[in-house]
Amino acid sequence: MKSINRIKIIPTCLTALALLIVTSKTFAQTLSIPVETEHNALVLQVDKDKNLKMVYYGTKLSSPSEYQYIQNMYKQPDDSGVLDDAYTPSGSTNLAEPAITVTHADGNKSLNLAYVSHQVTKIDDDVSLLTVTLKDPAYDFEVKLFYKTYYKEDVTEQWSVIKHQEKGIVTLNKFASANLNLKGTGFWLKQYHGNWAKEMQPEEAKLTHGIKTIDTKLGTRANLYEPSMFMVSIDKPATEDEGKVLFGAMEWSGNFRVDLELDPANNLRLIAGMNDAASEYHLKPSEEFTTPAFLYTFSDHGKGDASRKIQRWARKYKIVDGEGSRLTLLNNWESTYFDFNEAKLAQLLKDTKKLGVDLFLLDDGWFGNKYPRNGDNAGLGDWQENKQKLPNGISWLVKEAQANGVKFGIWIEPEMVNPASELYTKHPDWVIKQPERPEKYFRNQLVLDLSNPKVQDFVYGIVDGLFTKNPDLAYIKWDCNAVIFNAYSAYLKKDQSHLYIDYVRGLYNVLERVRAKYPKVPLMLCSGGGGRVDYGALKYFTEYWPSDNTEPLERIFIQWEYSYFFPAMTSSNHVTDWGKQPIKFRIDVAMMGKLGFDIVVSKLNEQELAYCHEALKNYDALKDVIWHGDQYRLQSPWDNDAASIMYVNEDRSKAVVFNYLVNNRYGTGTKTPIRLKGLDPKKKYQVKEINLYPGTNSSLDNALTFTGDFLMNIGVNPDVNANRSSVVLQINEINSKLFN
Repeated sequence: MKSINRIKIIPTCLTALALLIVTSKTFAQTLSIPVETEHNALVLQVDKDKNLKMVYYGTKLSSPSEYQYIQNMYKQPDDSGVLDDAYTPSGSTNLAEPAITVTHADGNKSLNLAYVSHQVTKIDDDVSLLTVTLKDPAYDFEVKLFYKTYYKEDVTEQWSVIKHQEKGIVTLNKFASANLNLKGTGFWLKQYHGNWAKEMQPEEAKLTHGIKTIDTKLGTRANLYEPSMFMVSIDKPATEDEGKVLFGAMEWSGNFRVDLELDPANNLRLIAGMNDAASEYHLKPSEEFTTPAFLYTFSDHGKGDASRKIQRWARKYKIVDGEGSRLTLLNNWESTYFDFNEAKLAQLLKDTKKLGVDLFLLDDGWFGNKYPRNGDNAGLGDWQENKQKLPNGISWLVKEAQANGVKFGIWIEPEMVNPASELYTKHPDWVIKQPERPEKYFRNQLVLDLSNPKVQDFVYGIVDGLFTKNPDLAYIKWDCNAVIFNAYSAYLKKDQSHLYIDYVRGLYNVLERVRAKYPKVPLMLCSGGGGRVDYGALKYFTEYWPSDNTEPLERIFIQWEYSYFFPAMTSSNHVTDWGKQPIKFRIDVAMMGKLGFDIVVSKLNEQELAYCHEALKNYDALKDVIWHGDQYRLQSPWDNDAASIMYVNEDRSKAVVFNYLVNNRYGTGTKTPIRLKGLDPKKKYQVKEINLYPGTNSSLDNALTFTGDFLMNIGVNPDVNANRSSVVLQINEINSKLFN
């Protein structure tokens, strides 16, 4: 959570005068508003009719005065005259997909939005906020567009605030956060799809005329089938290191919608925001409706560069303690599932210490008495310790953990309820369900109505109660396993179309309260795997759970795709018994992010345990580079026998390269060197293989020394093959202080 520094406001009138541009006779008088970051520029322009246009987004020009000429260089047909509007309304002259649709208090559905003013607020040396006010000349209806730019990171967050002073209720039928207009000779969309254990499956294709929509209507677990992150390559498909590409993502944990329309003039119109499906919103006079932020960046140096921009931004500005540390842990889920007691857990706490990690995480199954949580069909909602399993309560486990020199964390799923629970019996009105229809369950549970302030208090109380009773509790895993079926809120009554939006707002209200009281406690964001991985939620969490699929070969692909949008330190990667790969391969894969374990430590043989200790020692030395360094994808698992990914620290003195065999056919492996990235060409580096399994030797010469120039232009062969299925290379600048 970042504090806001002293704010400097540039007056609207002075800004307007400074930017007022007299153009050719064709355009009469226009006003240009460039929004610049270190490498990029987004240019807004007000025409003679006070229409706000978005005329450019791309590489920053060296001469800002030339932005005024961009629009005149395009001779494209536009019958409506509003195809390039910066926030396109519907019902008047617009013939394309709108960013906003409303029904006025008198029933009229037309809307025009004319430029009124703009203001630039300087938050600090890096962050600025542009606010543009638009109003309908015929109705007392206003939209403010906000562009928050992060100069060094080349990142923009955009959102809108809608309000009116009409005599009655105005219905918002569509309400986008952003409306971007992109120009190019072609556009390629890389999007994702998935399901449980199949998260972040990529697809890339050229966009054709019409509208391509990425959306969700699940209510919760919004990213389960279609994640809200995507890329758009411009002119040609971008590669890792070449090409023009835009990265976009909604900062919203509920229903979202992204429309990508190739218009009649062959430009791409991108409209992103909350999903308006079954969600028209009734806005009272003077009430403000604020949309969530749409996050985007642009690079003309490929997908890797765009990715690093978002990762740096996230660490610095968005995720909790993004420039701090993380805890390694041992989770009990795959070793006990619901079947445990104090004796079993006491042994697992000893195993946590034996393994050498920081924290023990107690997963699902610790609560419920009348309806004990011995399976996933009962107990959710009844958050008292199960007396049969835990007669001495959570506090005893916290103290037992401390006695073993480790921390203690716990799993909760506070948004959900089982019908077999005391909560469901006492408060059926707190549950989202249609009163006249049979209940439809997802994982034997229903969703609590977080639009209801009493339910918000209850959910907050679950978290606050755990910390109040157990002040030394060090970690919470927050799960969310159900989607919303039969959407109906007893609390909202007539405003049922508000439910999907007010649910997420209620969730954020709870999380705001949690973070206000417990600002630094690590929280893992989980949703039956990766069903809720977005920056709207990650604002409150230190890390996320990418997938319940922990099979290490599958995880290479899943973690690879998540890494385009999220820093390595936020990805919780656990070593489990899924798959047939050896313990070395499993640990090496998990080290790509925030390392954890979910194994039966007592079943490890002497060599396996020794390897765990050595790997944890290496991880401790490498973690700062992995968590806070720049990430470079060297060789994709989708196109090669071996995947390779690299992390480099800020001063380019230390790096680590993870290499994995992803094709097990005969004779596969790394036949040629892999070129490294991000090093200093003039520096000299030692290349050393680490994470060697006990009793094995490296096939590489550990005295290898090369210049950065050699390593980036020729490369190094990690010798990945069937007998060396995972290879970790440590890169140190010679004559610099080595990893501690």
